This record gives sequence, C-alpha cells and structure tokens, in this order.
Amino acid sequence: MVAIFSARDQYHSTCVEWLSSLKPPLLTCWPVITEAAWLLRRTPSAIRDVLAMVDAGLFSLLPLDASAPSSIRLFLARYETLGAQLADAALMYLAEREGIDAIFTLDQRDFTVYRTTRGRRMKIVPELP
Repeated sequence: MVAIFSARDQYHSTCVEWLSSLKPPLLTCWPVITEAAWLLRRTPSAIRDVLAMVDAGLFSLLPLDASAPSSIRLFLARYETLGAQLADAALMYLAEREGIDAIFTLDQRDFTVYRTTRGRRMKIVPELP
C-alpha cells in the first residue's frame, strides 16, 4: 500500500501497474491502514489518498470478528522470530477466513514463509524482477 501511494518508493511504478490489472476491491483491514498511515506519516496527503480509495471502492475493509484476537495471537507467536507484525497476522487471518489465496505485498521475506493453519502458502503479487 505504501508503494502505491508514495511516488518516491522504488516499487511505486510496478505496484501501480499491477494494481491497474487487478479487479477491485482489494480486501484489507484496519491494522493495514494503520501501518500504512505510520509509514506514510511524512506525506500527510498520502494517507488521505488511501482513505479516499477506500471510499471509492478500490479497497474494502473487512471486519475482524471475535475469533480474530486468538488466531492473530497464535500467528504472532508462531512467527515471532520473523518479527511478524499485527497487520501481517490480520491479513493471514482474513485470508484463511475468507478463502483468499493471493496477497498484494512487497514483503516477500515474510510472506514466502507464512502459512495458513492448514499449511497453505499465499500467492504473492506483484511479481518482482
């Protein structure tokens, strides 16, 4: 998300190009928005743009239900040595709950290791050179 909204990011063009090939909405959650806001804090207009894209329907915010904290806690413990973050864990929880098998992320290091509770690996887009 940061690369999409920060023209200074080295992968900005790649992410924008991939984004244009995907069918909206892209599913996300509040922990991802919060992390993006923190990472984009030096560009206040960028987080407004993120929220505008939620309003426009490019991104759809999925709710985290009552079973989320337990699942997220277990995920964070399982991947503690990688330094798994709340946003990562929330996305993996939602992917499992919703039957999603692909994730839009530049975090190849972590998401190539993460698995659902059934051992399923996520397809990562965009594909980087």
